[in-house]
Amino acid sequence: MTQINRRAMIAASASALLLPDMLLAQTGGDVFSWDRLVGQMQRLARAPFRETPPHPGAAKVDYDALHQARFRDERTLWGDLPGDTGVRFFPLSVNAAQPVSIAIVEKGRAAPLRYDPTMFDTPAGNAVAALGPDAGFAGFRIMNAARDSDWLSFLGASYFRAPSPQKQFGLSARAIAINTSLAGKEEFPRFTHFWLERTGASSVTIYALLDGASISGAFRFVSSLGPQGVRQDITAALFPRRAIPELGLMPMTSMFWYDQANRIQGTDWRPEIHDSDMLSIASADGTAHARPIVNPSAPHFSAFTEVSPKGFGLLQRDRDFDHYQDDGVFYDRRPSLWSTPTEPLGAGAVRLYAFPTDSEYTDNVAAYWTPDAAPRAGARIDLAYRLDWSAARAPASAGIAIVENVWRGRGDGDADRLVIDFAGVAAGSKPDIWADVAGGTLIKKAGYPVLGRDGLFRTVLDIKRAQGKSADIRLQLRTGDRGLSEYVHYPLGA
Repeated sequence: MTQINRRAMIAASASALLLPDMLLAQTGGDVFSWDRLVGQMQRLARAPFRETPPHPGAAKVDYDALHQARFRDERTLWGDLPGDTGVRFFPLSVNAAQPVSIAIVEKGRAAPLRYDPTMFDTPAGNAVAALGPDAGFAGFRIMNAARDSDWLSFLGASYFRAPSPQKQFGLSARAIAINTSLAGKEEFPRFTHFWLERTGASSVTIYALLDGASISGAFRFVSSLGPQGVRQDITAALFPRRAIPELGLMPMTSMFWYDQANRIQGTDWRPEIHDSDMLSIASADGTAHARPIVNPSAPHFSAFTEVSPKGFGLLQRDRDFDHYQDDGVFYDRRPSLWSTPTEPLGAGAVRLYAFPTDSEYTDNVAAYWTPDAAPRAGARIDLAYRLDWSAARAPASAGIAIVENVWRGRGDGDADRLVIDFAGVAAGSKPDIWADVAGGTLIKKAGYPVLGRDGLFRTVLDIKRAQGKSADIRLQLRTGDRGLSEYVHYPLGA
């Protein structure tokens, strides 16, 4: 997975394209429809892929110039209407140099929105003002009614993101991931056209055209802001141009530097730094899987085979401020992102890919669904799912014990010690500890309730690994054959 520096904003893909005239009809005031857009994308997939060069002035819009350019409040789209649907736009910059087209849909017709440099209040000599009247946009964001925060933004390649209910941003989603775990082969198809339709006081439907060297497609995001966070019902029709070795659907991208289990002294004064700490999977049979995230020593890949899972997501489960002590960017308030398929996915795998990082500025974790059926040129892939950006700690784990804490240390002799606490264990219960080790030997295991902590049950495993090798640990609290907890997967020494 290519590194993403979010302090420089999410970079637009180099794989942009110049679209044929047939698509411009959708932004010229003609009748607009989802079916028509899908049909046009199917035809586009049969045409050769063509790139669009970056705007020549965008290279001069550096970080300082970009943040000195303030979008004028009075130019906010739908800013005169009540509710949470005011839209503001991003100008091009050195990290988002390829323009996107934006149109407004009203009463079934689309009208193009022309870029205007006077949308931005800029100091003298600012490079944003010099972009010109036809530069095009980099992306957009949707503001809440108070105009003190945005609740959804699209910027760069096919990235988009929403905050937690506490108005704190963290991880991002993507429309699609291609060859993410294949070194040097990752592609970044790009949203090139957007159509925005106001559908309520707190809802906007976004239609988007995606294109790249290997695939084209149409996306519809029915997006709304509610008290529990942002919800998006997403429909997509994808058309591969060629065979794709690794197609990632419903992808999400996050950052994990360290937590209490693998903190390295001298790195940073804060006890933990991460946007997400858990991959969670809800299997079709009701099993809830928990895979704590680690910062691996080398690129690391995990696959969890499933048939039509109920959902998966990257969670920020630890929401205790004292565990982070960050009073600036508030990692305890970062959103969890949960994906629920609304049509069966069939056979495939939830994949988790991570590479090493030594800072909080690089997204080094990706999770996505990969179908067993390899995509082929000329095929059509239909996808329907829901994304919930929330503060949920355990969307897959209702009624069972969940992983609360993970620690690592030295066990007896030369063994590693892995300590996992489960929250939500019934008082007085004596669960069995089921554990399995691949790539090592389980030396001993123990478990007991933590005194003074209601419902907290601690498990302790000592594992001997082959020198220099990692071991995959599986752990679950059970009574007989019935699981009482999440089914935990931990890559010890990854």
